[in-house]
Amino acid sequence: MKIDLDGSGKASLNTEIPFFDHMLSHIAKQSLIDMDLLLRGDIGIDCHHSVEDTAIVFGGLLHEALGDKKGIHRYGHFTLTMDEVLTTVALDLSGRFNFTYRGPESIKEGKFGIYDAELSLEFFQKFAMNARMNLHVLVHYGDNRHHIHEAVFKALGHALRMGVAVDERRQGQIASTKGVLE
Repeated sequence: MKIDLDGSGKASLNTEIPFFDHMLSHIAKQSLIDMDLLLRGDIGIDCHHSVEDTAIVFGGLLHEALGDKKGIHRYGHFTLTMDEVLTTVALDLSGRFNFTYRGPESIKEGKFGIYDAELSLEFFQKFAMNARMNLHVLVHYGDNRHHIHEAVFKALGHALRMGVAVDERRQGQIASTKGVLE
């Protein structure tokens, strides 16, 4: 996997898991982070390790790409509507891990092709852990499972775009009174 924080949202994704490719493409498009991913996993068993490993690698690459985090906004949030769904994603690129999800339990139910729906929460948790960020996902309401997943991935993309963006007024300073972000 390769990412470019200064990209235009291009995604070249091949995980052999069509629904997962679809969700990752939303992160890329909305965050303007270019992604190049070729993944071959043990999907004959299930998609768990492939999704988890992608989250671990993506989170680590994001953390590495941000370096000392000088000049970035650090915080990002976005409220997104998609048909009957309303969701908010908020993040802090603080160097400290937390993942919290509040919303319908139906996010864990069923499958999208070979993708088990419960893997989205696994992805968000492992991504946040390895990016060393606080990540909060709130699905205010919604019924259609596809719309719920899609809204969260898109909102995450928007929140990332805001958090990693350079704040020109900050003039290379770190957005912390401690003067450092891990």
